[in-house]
Amino acid sequence: MIPFAHRGGARHPELEGLENTMAAFRHAVALGYRHLETDVHVTRDGVLLAFHDAELDRVTDLSGAIADLTYAEVQSARVGGREPVPTLEELVDAFPEVRFNIDIKSRAAAGPLARFVNDRHLQDRLIVGSFSRSALREFRQLTGGAVPTSAHPLEIAAYLLAPSGRIAARLVGRKPIALQVPVRHRRFITVVTPAFVRKAHAAGAEVHVWVVDDADEIRRLHAMGVDGIFTDRTDVLREVLTDLGVWPHGQDPDEHPADDKDAS
Repeated sequence: MIPFAHRGGARHPELEGLENTMAAFRHAVALGYRHLETDVHVTRDGVLLAFHDAELDRVTDLSGAIADLTYAEVQSARVGGREPVPTLEELVDAFPEVRFNIDIKSRAAAGPLARFVNDRHLQDRLIVGSFSRSALREFRQLTGGAVPTSAHPLEIAAYLLAPSGRIAARLVGRKPIALQVPVRHRRFITVVTPAFVRKAHAAGAEVHVWVVDDADEIRRLHAMGVDGIFTDRTDVLREVLTDLGVWPHGQDPDEHPADDKDAS
């Protein structure tokens, strides 16, 4: 079971309002997380930012679309009134021992992200995905298929509708390493079922579920055999996986990692 700190653990009680900040990511790493989830947009002058929204308005003290702003303009924004918006380069350099799950949020970011990954030789440290079929296709082409990617929505639909994992894999063609999905789609369609997990595994793909903060749901998904869980409540997921004996990093929730002092 891979625990992913979604946006660094956006709903941890100590991190409210600080999603996708260095403070949030440091906090998750101090808890023992070695898989961090983030998003990527690109500024008008080509700087990749670890940021979810297309606009600054919701979580920072500035407004405006990232695609219309230069990095110099974004630098003055503060998430939660106090934390700067990190660049992807800052994030990757700060945690050399960590793997990243990156969601391409705009088509414009696909090319710059591919060049960044190729130039920095980060192929073994990333899983890259996108809701945009065109963005993910461009990224896959520019990286020559060397970077593990998750499935886009049409590929996921193939696994939902195909009678077997092998048939789904043939329909998809370029095989994603993982199907990253919600438990339910729009409350009406249950995506994560034992059959769905079996089909993915038969095709050699993992199932990563987002975003799960409830302890009972985490236990249910573990029993179903899912391979990873994204969470905003990094404390809850860590406690449950430790209780189940599957926390992957060998740390007791009552212990304080050596780098806790750097998380404040």
